[in-house]
Amino acid sequence: MSDRIEHNEILKLLPHRYPFLLIDAAEDYRAGESIVGLKAVTANEPFFPGHFPGNPVMPGVLMIEAMAQAGAVLMYKTLKAAPDSATVYFMGADKVRFRSPVRPGMMLRMPVSVTAARHGVFKFRGEVFANGVRAVQAEFSAKAVEH
Repeated sequence: MSDRIEHNEILKLLPHRYPFLLIDAAEDYRAGESIVGLKAVTANEPFFPGHFPGNPVMPGVLMIEAMAQAGAVLMYKTLKAAPDSATVYFMGADKVRFRSPVRPGMMLRMPVSVTAARHGVFKFRGEVFANGVRAVQAEFSAKAVEH
């Protein structure tokens, strides 16, 4: 069953806050299977003045982090956990490919799907599409750790 997750719910699910909260909303949530993270890239993002002056490009590592945050939302909802009881930690990324630059004004859609889940560790395959053009693809993993 499909489900949209608005910004207020993202704030309840993720411990991240500005300037490091890198998804605005999510859609097409399917428990234990997949999610699509959404982000509107604005001209006033804090990284643009230094990356690169006169030629603003979103850093690739932040696009990977945005995909990981979408995966974390999927994990928190699937595991019925909350940031006050568990933390989802990014574990690693493989097969990362940067395909196209992301610039201010672009809308990011980040489909993320679970490829394996066992003992609180989720493995994902994800992509970032900027205005419909693939910008990044990667495989990555994360683990939920109870406190």
